[in-house]
Amino acid sequence: MTAEAVRKAGSEGEERGRARRGRWVAGGVVVLALLIAGVAAVASARGEEEPRVPGTDSADAGFARDMAVHHQQAVEMSFIVRDRTDDEDVRRLAYDIANTQANQRGMLLGWLDLWELPKVAPNGAGPMAWMKGEDGHGEHGGGHEGGGGVGLMPGMATKDELKRLGALRGEEAEVFFLQLMTDHHLGGVSMAEACASRCAVPVEKRLARGMVEGQQSELGLMRDMLAARGAKPRS
Repeated sequence: MTAEAVRKAGSEGEERGRARRGRWVAGGVVVLALLIAGVAAVASARGEEEPRVPGTDSADAGFARDMAVHHQQAVEMSFIVRDRTDDEDVRRLAYDIANTQANQRGMLLGWLDLWELPKVAPNGAGPMAWMKGEDGHGEHGGGHEGGGGVGLMPGMATKDELKRLGALRGEEAEVFFLQLMTDHHLGGVSMAEACASRCAVPVEKRLARGMVEGQQSELGLMRDMLAARGAKPRS
């Protein structure tokens, strides 16, 4: 092969190589474009576009603040009864409630930090202001009104009731705990249902729906546990 033929063959090889690289790059761009379009389509279909940061007076912020406080009391009651009974079923339920609600409380407070919003209601607004005039009692009629009291959210126990729970032992403590927690869950479900319909942040709405499902399941369990002890819910 002459030198000219060698140069010609080399030139043709380089051109073919450039053409292949061009096709690879073009193909990669097409695949990347398709992937981006697919992700965007899925996000759009799911309605998961990144929302704007909620306002201080929004349902999202109000629910996060109030439910964090509501959950804290459930954790407190669970720890109280844990030390007042040896019944494994009650202790297991108390552990599950404390663990679940402590984790959810951390998420709620974390969102407030992420949104750079206060953890207390602004301008002296009391709890449940985000429900815009609703009484927060939902279909259950507010749980037990005596446990709500002035300034407390639906279903929350009073200081006197918490003190009484800490003074009881054995089955008496179990029954009173189950009654208090039933009221507490009824109030929590009504709050979570309100967020599921009013909140704008998708992940918070999903958490609220999960709270409704989880607490309704525990309500059924607590009714059975009360019945086994010859008692009933107060609400």
